[in-house]
Parts: sequence; C-alpha cells; structure tokens
Amino acid sequence: MSEFQDAKAVVRAYQAAVDAASPNAVAAVLAVHSAADYLWRGMHPFDIRNGAQEVADAFWSPLKTALTSLTRREDIFMAGRNQMDDFQSIWVVSMGHLMGLHDAPWLGIPATRKMTFLRYAEFSKVDNGKIIETALFCDIPHLMVQAGVNPFPPQTAAHLIQPGPVTHTGRMDVAQDAAEGEKTLAVINAMINDLGTWQSGLPLVEELARTWNDDMIWWGPAGVGATYTIERYAEQHAGPFRASFTNRTGTGHLCRLAEGEFGGFFGWPNFTATATGGFMGLPATGKAGEFRVVDIYRRGGDKLSENWVFIDLLHWLKGQGLDVLGRLNALR
Repeated sequence: MSEFQDAKAVVRAYQAAVDAASPNAVAAVLAVHSAADYLWRGMHPFDIRNGAQEVADAFWSPLKTALTSLTRREDIFMAGRNQMDDFQSIWVVSMGHLMGLHDAPWLGIPATRKMTFLRYAEFSKVDNGKIIETALFCDIPHLMVQAGVNPFPPQTAAHLIQPGPVTHTGRMDVAQDAAEGEKTLAVINAMINDLGTWQSGLPLVEELARTWNDDMIWWGPAGVGATYTIERYAEQHAGPFRASFTNRTGTGHLCRLAEGEFGGFFGWPNFTATATGGFMGLPATGKAGEFRVVDIYRRGGDKLSENWVFIDLLHWLKGQGLDVLGRLNALR
C-alpha cells in the first residue's frame, strides 16, 4: 500500500504545480513531473500527444488562457494496480471539475465571462517518481451547454453540474483496506461481464439488479444526462442505448483498478458498435463507431451505487460524419 501512497504523492505534486502555473509556464512544469517519453491521451480534438511541450501547447496553455483563475475541485482521488497488465503498473485517478472564469474562447466555444465548470477524469500512470502516461477525459459538450451553444437535441436524462459521491469519501489521500478494493473490483468485473455481452438472457432491469443497488445514480455526460434508480436508468439510458446499436464488440480497457469502495477504467476505445438510430435523437448511419469511455464507480455494500461517466461523444460523432466543433467554428 505504500507504493500507492508514493504514487499519489507524485500526482499531488504534479497537480499543485500545474494548477499554479501560468499558461506560458505549464510546459516547463509538466516537464519536471513527467517522463521524457510522456504519452498523453485526450478527448477529441486533442487525441494522442507526446511530451510535455506538445501537451501544454495543445491542451493546458489554451485552456488556462481561456478559463482564468482556473482551480481544481476534486471529488475522487485513488490509486491502484492495473488489472489490464496483470496488476503490474500503478495508476492514480483524479476526478472532479476544473472551475474558472470563461474569459476567452476555447475550441471556438464563446466566452461568457462567467464561472464555468469543466468535468474531468484523469488517469496517471506513475513509475520511478514520474508520470509516464496520462488519459485526461473532459466533458467539452458540458462546457458548450454552459456557454449557450448546446450541440445536441433534447436528451433522455437530466443535464446537471455533477456532484461527487453522496458519502463524501472519494478523496483517498490515506491508504485503504486492500480487501475493500478487491471487493469493488470484483463487482465491477461482474457488471462488465453482464454489460459487455448484452446477452444475459434476463430482462434489462433484472440484469442490472445483479450488480447495482436499486437507488443507483448514473452520472452520464452532456448529451445523454444523469438518471436515478435502476428502473429510470434502464428507461432513460441503458435501454435506448442498446436499442440504438448492433454489432457491439467486446469490452476492452487500457486501465482498470479499484481502491477502497471506488474503482474505474478507461478504454481507447472501450468498444465499437454500429449505429442503427435513436441514440441522442440521431438517425441511423449504419457506420461502426468507436466509444472512448471513462467510468468511475462507488460501491455501496455488495453492489454498485454511483457511476460517473465520460464518453468522447465528439470523437464518436465525427466518426459518424458530424464534426461538432468544426460546425461551431464555421458558424462563428
């Protein structure tokens, strides 16, 4: 467990330095805390970047220029060994909101000069005191909605600023009981087995009840929304989603871990599926599309209770022939 605490300390130092850095200084700060061959994955339009300078130029410097007085409001902080490489590597996960004043355009999203929240989930692979790999998912459409340029038709669930865990226990700066993390990972794996096949043979609500508590909360991304209780989740997301796609591939992740009552994963992509129509009010395209997804979970007792979800919808939509950011910039 001391290895987890050491890795967390590396990420805490990185966070403090990046959060305090000016737009012009963030590249130098990243270079101190990351490896020379640093690999960074971000949502569309950032995708894969290499090295501190490229990551700063593409993401952090423009973001810090647009969202002034940027601060981190963290809800979950955990570390664990990655199941996907037979528990060899250690990753640290941070999730919450980056809050700032939207004082300049970013990605063509117009400035509001008002407080704004950018949902984020960041996975950091730590080795030898450095961050060697990052996956940073942020809900760009959520920021667009706040700026008054919602790119999506009405969604099936609720659009909200998303709070952290109802238990307020997600920031795990201290070491956790290893047995609790193993229990969380086991129920996540059981849920993935059900979700990844869509062929359990059970009615959807009964399938979900195998691994979810009845009062579950599913905090979905902008464009899909949040929903509460198994029945409403089935009605407002899981059911419509399954009805909108065929030819779903198996689930693939680059990282999957748990600590205490929390766990999560990300994929690149998690799976592909062919759009047959209906998802987010969109017509069928007949095209297979990639779903890059982050899921963060809280376990309550023996089952899952909360789920924070990030989907790179801009990447998926571009693969379906709709360039949301390109259209936004063309209209301005």
